[in-house]
Amino acid sequence: MTESAWRTTTGPAEASPEQRMPEWDGDHLRDPGTDEEPGIDPAELADDDLIREMHSLHRTRLDTLRHASDSALANHLRRTAELETEYLARHPGREIDPARLRDE
Repeated sequence: MTESAWRTTTGPAEASPEQRMPEWDGDHLRDPGTDEEPGIDPAELADDDLIREMHSLHRTRLDTLRHASDSALANHLRRTAELETEYLARHPGREIDPARLRDE
């Protein structure tokens, strides 16, 4: 069996894919003539649009993870992080479902 393409020889096995693959910083996705990242700034989206965008990303997550190119997966990870960070900033007191909590 061959070594996984997602592991580096220098990174710890428990590191996230973003930590193991430095090109996942999204730099290779940008147009060399601009500093702008692809997609609308999440801060500019209305709440309904933000939710719609997150829903779309989560719906396509498994397919992207399993079958997309490295650059497409990197873009997906970056965009998901941007949108979820914006959501959490807008809703710091979001409702937590007690049924989803684990006994610690």
